[in-house]
Amino acid sequence: MEQQDIENLRQEYSAASLSKSDVAANPIKQFDKWFNEAINAKVYEPNAMTLATATTDGRPSARIVLLKGFSDDGFKFYTNYLSRKGKEIAKNPLGALVFLWGDMERQIRIEGTIEKLDRAYSEKYFHSRPKKSQIGAVASPQSREIEGRDELEKYMAELEQEYADKEVPKPSHWGGYVLKPRLIEFWQGRRSRLHDRIVYKKVDNKNWKIVRLAP
Repeated sequence: MEQQDIENLRQEYSAASLSKSDVAANPIKQFDKWFNEAINAKVYEPNAMTLATATTDGRPSARIVLLKGFSDDGFKFYTNYLSRKGKEIAKNPLGALVFLWGDMERQIRIEGTIEKLDRAYSEKYFHSRPKKSQIGAVASPQSREIEGRDELEKYMAELEQEYADKEVPKPSHWGGYVLKPRLIEFWQGRRSRLHDRIVYKKVDNKNWKIVRLAP
């Protein structure tokens, strides 16, 4: 594609609007409202979110992960603790999430601190997954260099045979995290790029202040 063609790619947003008077006093309730609307609108994988982490010297990285639960405590996801993101979180617990529901012209940004979930939560979720997904978590040395896919598939086949008639133990290096939010922004696309941006900022570790930002 020519550079000029890329520059001319644009979309006029007109699906909805958002004001401070529209939103719930609690951002988790507002997230729940938008999340259910995304499900009802049949958005493809509405729980897909970008997770951004960074090293202690500020080098960022980002990837798509799946939201696996949310509450007033925060937003939960699961991964390999020895992956790149796991290692970065261990040294720098500050992180950010982004949900993009393009068909609804909506985006949600979340910033906060990431903590490990209790082992019991991770055990329960791990054993609720399809067995092949459990075995895949055991088989994959996530984020490490490997010679080729063949060795991964061979090890997967060996594990499937080993655990054919018994429970797969949760690896000690695999489990859940919760991102505890300090800031949540709800973005609604509007005409002429005058988008609506409503932000919740946590104050005194308990209450939320709601403000509007210029687009």
